[in-house]
Amino acid sequence: MLILEDIISDRGSRYAVSGAPCADEAAAKALLKELKRQKKFARATHNSWGLIGPDGPVKSDDGEAGAGAIILKMLEGANLPGHLIVVTRWYGGKHLGGDRFRHVTEAVRLYLAEIGRG
Repeated sequence: MLILEDIISDRGSRYAVSGAPCADEAAAKALLKELKRQKKFARATHNSWGLIGPDGPVKSDDGEAGAGAIILKMLEGANLPGHLIVVTRWYGGKHLGGDRFRHVTEAVRLYLAEIGRG
């Protein structure tokens, strides 16, 4: 799994983005479990993810309402089925409002650029 850490910081909140080729929802959950074996990611406030699998799109906001939908939209735009993207946020104590959507978008954009799809 490719992990880009500490890519965005805003008002104490920090973001990372991770991803890997992924066959289906079960594989996505296994990859997420593997990511959370790192204590840093297990303690994160949110690990939102999206995947366009063989049975259609699947996502989890993990408490960050709307984040999974943003990830899916960007996966569709990049025409990248069969690839899991996870955006991780460590809450810094101050609400970000709509800026959190901008940060999720930027995190996915950075990931797609890193793998040559951005």
